[in-house]
Amino acid sequence: MKISEIAPGSRVLALGHYQPANVVTNDDLAKTMDTNDEWIQSRVGIKERRVAPDSESLEDMATIAGGKALAASGLSPDDVDLVIVATCTLESQIPNASAIVAHRLGIKAPGAFDVNAACAGFCYALATADTAVRAGSAKHVLVIGAEKLSQWVNWTDRATAVIFADGAGAAVVGPSDTPGIGPVVWGSAGDKADAIRIQDRTTFLHQEGQTVFRWATTALYPVALEACSRAGVDPAELSAFVPHQANLRIIEAIARKLGADKAVVARDIVNAGNTSAASIPLALSRMLERGEVRSGGLALILGFGAGLTYAGQVIEIP
Repeated sequence: MKISEIAPGSRVLALGHYQPANVVTNDDLAKTMDTNDEWIQSRVGIKERRVAPDSESLEDMATIAGGKALAASGLSPDDVDLVIVATCTLESQIPNASAIVAHRLGIKAPGAFDVNAACAGFCYALATADTAVRAGSAKHVLVIGAEKLSQWVNWTDRATAVIFADGAGAAVVGPSDTPGIGPVVWGSAGDKADAIRIQDRTTFLHQEGQTVFRWATTALYPVALEACSRAGVDPAELSAFVPHQANLRIIEAIARKLGADKAVVARDIVNAGNTSAASIPLALSRMLERGEVRSGGLALILGFGAGLTYAGQVIEIP
C-alpha cells in the first residue's frame, strides 16, 4: 500500500490575539532608567508596549488568544486534535503550555507540545501544523505564539527593557483543497547563538543589539525572497509583509529590499513592542481587525531571533 498525503494542502482558517491591559510608555521607562522617548524611538521605533501583571501568566494569555482564534474559525473544541504553543519564556519548562491551554479551552486529549525557536517560533510551529494536516496526522491544529518576556527582563537595563513586551497571537490551521500555506524556508546561525541568551535560571535576557541588527539586515532578505520563490509568488503580488516585530529599523530595511511595493508592512512594534514568538500572529490579527489587509490576500511572514534561528513562508490571509 502506498502512503499518501491525506489533504492536498492546508490553510490558516482564523486568527486571534491578546494583549495585557497595562500600557508602559517610553516616558514611564524614563522615570526608572537613563533613557527618553526620542532615544528609544530613534533606535527601535517603539512608543509603548504591554506588560502583564504578576497575576497574569503566559498560559492565561495563550488561552485567550487561542480561544478567540477558535471562535473566529467557527470550529468547536472537539474539532481540534493538535495544539502547538510557540514560546521561549515559560516560567517552568514542565509542564508544557500546550496541554494546559488545550485543557482550559475544552479540547479533549489532543496532541500537545511546545516549540522553542524564540522569535521564529510561530513560523516553525505553523510549518509543523501545515505538515501535520497534509500528512493526515491532524485535521485541525491550534497554533499559538505566546510570550511573557517581562519576567525575563532586567527592568533597569535599557538595552532590553525598552524593547520587550508581553502578548499572544493564535491561528487555526485546517485542510484545504489548494495550498494556503507555502513551503517554509528555515535555518539557523548557531555561531551567533550567544548574541541573544539567558545564561542560566538566575539571570536575565541579554542581547547584543548591534550583532543582531547587522545579521538581520543582511542575512534575512534572501530568506524572504526564497520563501516567495518556493511559493511561486512574486513579491509584487503580496498584500502584506509581516516580519517579526523586533526593531522598526530592521523591518523597514528588509521591506525596502524586498520590493513588495503593494504590500502593507506590519509595524505593530510601535505600540506593542517586541513580543518574540507572539509578534507575527499578533500583528497580522490586529491588521485584519483594523481593516488594513483583506481576507484572501497573500502575506509573507518572516520570523527571526535567538538561536539565531529564522523561518519564513507565504500564507493566504484568512
